[in-house]
Amino acid sequence: MFITVNGARIFFDSVGAHLAITPQGPKAKPPLLVLHGGPGFDHWGMRFYFDRFADIAQVIYLDHRGNGRSRGGNASEPALWTLAQWGDDIRAFCDALGLERPIVLGQSFGGMVAQSYAARHPGHAAGLIFSSTAASMTLDDVLKGFETLGGAKAREVAARFWTRAREEDVQEYLRVCTPLYNTTPRDPASAIGGIAQWDVFRHFSLPNGEIWKMDLRPGLAAVSTPTLVLTGDTDPVTPAARSKDIFAALKPEIARYVEVPGTGHGTFRDAPEKSETLLRDFITDVARP
Repeated sequence: MFITVNGARIFFDSVGAHLAITPQGPKAKPPLLVLHGGPGFDHWGMRFYFDRFADIAQVIYLDHRGNGRSRGGNASEPALWTLAQWGDDIRAFCDALGLERPIVLGQSFGGMVAQSYAARHPGHAAGLIFSSTAASMTLDDVLKGFETLGGAKAREVAARFWTRAREEDVQEYLRVCTPLYNTTPRDPASAIGGIAQWDVFRHFSLPNGEIWKMDLRPGLAAVSTPTLVLTGDTDPVTPAARSKDIFAALKPEIARYVEVPGTGHGTFRDAPEKSETLLRDFITDVARP
């Protein structure tokens, strides 16, 4: 499905009804808005895990402007591929669909968008989940992370990918470095049919890109929404130290930090049952009247 948001043609999909049938009549489920990583990717790989929450929430996915299937209108204008615009798109998307008090989960790059949205529109969400993400990043941290897990070869491959991302660099990175993201192999089915727009990655993530200039921590001080910061202890891309930075920037009374041992980039990929328990408890708590 497509909807025009801030002049961009945005693709979205949903799993589960808003109203659940109960013996007491219809019961509204909270919207759970799942923001994919990247940048440049689509939401498809997230479906294989987060569809399971459709029993307690209406799970809604979108492809950020310029990412995945969201091309058209001004979605293809690189000048608008910014965290400020992507964050504002989340608020406008909710307004367009009438989504009130959403629970917003951002994974990796999606977590950066979620932080931008939360800072620019404080109080709009009922709950926030920042999963394996960062408020600021350095290339040295990323390269050290891959060297720790994969040695000098992985560092060299990662360096070429994050500094120039030619087609051959992308393919080598997918072969050598992507398996180091997690401690367990990813479901191969989750990659079938996915769409990657590498021009968005190059715009945002190469040396002059916003990813290396951003510092989202000051804006997090305005967040008043219950927030779960979830991270793994073997993540080479957004290491646990970056999640601790996010947690430290939030008001202590609204934030919870959980580091799941033995997990990498996306705890749900390496510890699905543990992560499901954490996420279900959080969703249920913030949705309680």
